Amino acid sequence: MRQQVAAIQDAMAREVKAAGTTVQLDELRRKYLGRKGMVARLFDELSRLEPDERRESGRLLNELKARCEEMISRRRAEIEREETRQALSRETIDVTMPGRRPPLGRKHPISRVFDELKEIFLRMGFEAVDGPEVELDYYNFEALNIPHNHPARDIQDTFYVTDEVLLRTHTSPVQIRTMEGRRPPIRVIVPGRAYRSDATDASHSPVFHQLEGLAVDRGVRFSDLRGTLALWAKEFFGPDTKVRFRPHYFPFTEPSAEVDVTCVMCGGHGCRLCKMTGWLEVMGAGMVHPRVLENVGYDPRELSGFAFGMGVDRLVMLKYGVSDIRLLLENDMRFLKSI
Repeated sequence: MRQQVAAIQDAMAREVKAAGTTVQLDELRRKYLGRKGMVARLFDELSRLEPDERRESGRLLNELKARCEEMISRRRAEIEREETRQALSRETIDVTMPGRRPPLGRKHPISRVFDELKEIFLRMGFEAVDGPEVELDYYNFEALNIPHNHPARDIQDTFYVTDEVLLRTHTSPVQIRTMEGRRPPIRVIVPGRAYRSDATDASHSPVFHQLEGLAVDRGVRFSDLRGTLALWAKEFFGPDTKVRFRPHYFPFTEPSAEVDVTCVMCGGHGCRLCKMTGWLEVMGAGMVHPRVLENVGYDPRELSGFAFGMGVDRLVMLKYGVSDIRLLLENDMRFLKSI
């Protein structure tokens, strides 16, 4: 038995030393120390020995098993240290190499146009204000001269939360809230989101963006509105841009007008974008209706004002040549990086 133990110990020492991976060490453990391994078979032979010899052989086998475990553990530690050293050498960072510039975000085109519009109107003396997107029916309709039985209600496809609460269909309710909370002179713009139950297509979305303007004071005239929007058009579209007003109807302004600018594509000569007219519609505007002034406690005999509202999504499409409004809402990085 002593010779067998010595032979197994020598053989295992050679094989453990030659092992180069932890997988090979696991195979050696099974070969020598497993349930059917070489050491286990020697333990099975102890029952056939005389008591004195059995005691001595048992001691030798226990010592062999302990030495084998120690050899495997020591070699495993050496292999793991070497694997760690090699991994670190492969992953060494050369601090002298230039770093990789991380990709930087950029403003969405709608945000860029909002910022440009606000900058233009702030230079004219307007103040930017905000209001709730979940609005009361009174502020969204009634205070703007659109009572329950008014035919203009048919124009709006509204998202109602309850009979009296809705998602605002325009940013005009903020004008009412502003006039209720302060006295003239008032010069404000209202940038924000609005909601209508429109079917989504290339030019319509149930969520869209508006910027409205309001000016109320003594002696405000239609010519002030025209001058304000003419200056805005030159600042936003370019110094050669002209403005045209066409009679229209809005329940909250009287008189009311649709506002056109010379086509950004052809400069007014006529093209497919403007349908050969040379003009593009960009907003609605007019003088604040006397009944709207009365609804907020203003005397229309003493005060007057003008208001205008533009679709920011349409302005983005005109400014950047976007043909489908859905591209502005899908967050496709390929499209956003191209603008």
